[in-house]
Amino acid sequence: MFRFALIAALAALLAGCVSGGGTSYSTQTYLQITDAGAGPINGSTRYSEAAFKEALPWADVRTVQMARENSTGWTLAIFRDDIQVIQLFKGSDGRVGEINGVTQHLTGPNGERIGMSLREAGVSRSSCRNGNNLWRGMAICPARRSENVTLVFAIPGYRGPFDVLPSAEDLQDAELQRIIWKP
Repeated sequence: MFRFALIAALAALLAGCVSGGGTSYSTQTYLQITDAGAGPINGSTRYSEAAFKEALPWADVRTVQMARENSTGWTLAIFRDDIQVIQLFKGSDGRVGEINGVTQHLTGPNGERIGMSLREAGVSRSSCRNGNNLWRGMAICPARRSENVTLVFAIPGYRGPFDVLPSAEDLQDAELQRIIWKP
């Protein structure tokens, strides 16, 4: 009887994930990042904790330190169930200027999820550029059919060269690290 209960518990646990080309992704989606923004948050949203909580009632807003391509700094992030979902960056007009999606619990404009390979995301190497500074050795690519969304891919254990975009073969299994929206 214990064996059947264990099998049932494992089946229930696995039911929360779906397979995407060999990688498991959560089926629970908190937000979708599209050309318009991240759910209800976009370039017209005031950059404030109150505005973020109004737009996303479930949001736990915290200050986090993070790394961008050319710098590190402090910004506001939205958490849900203790999982960091997005990082928000202030624009020059006191509104949201950039959003970085950082969890598999969100999707990009074409269904992309953090952890997905470049191959699974359907991105062409020819559309990508090599990352600089803190993101050197990473591929920075526009999302398919999108003007405002960029995808950042990293190759686990990549050893270079870092001054050029990794080869097409190396990039196929690069993992999506961020989904970035800019107005």
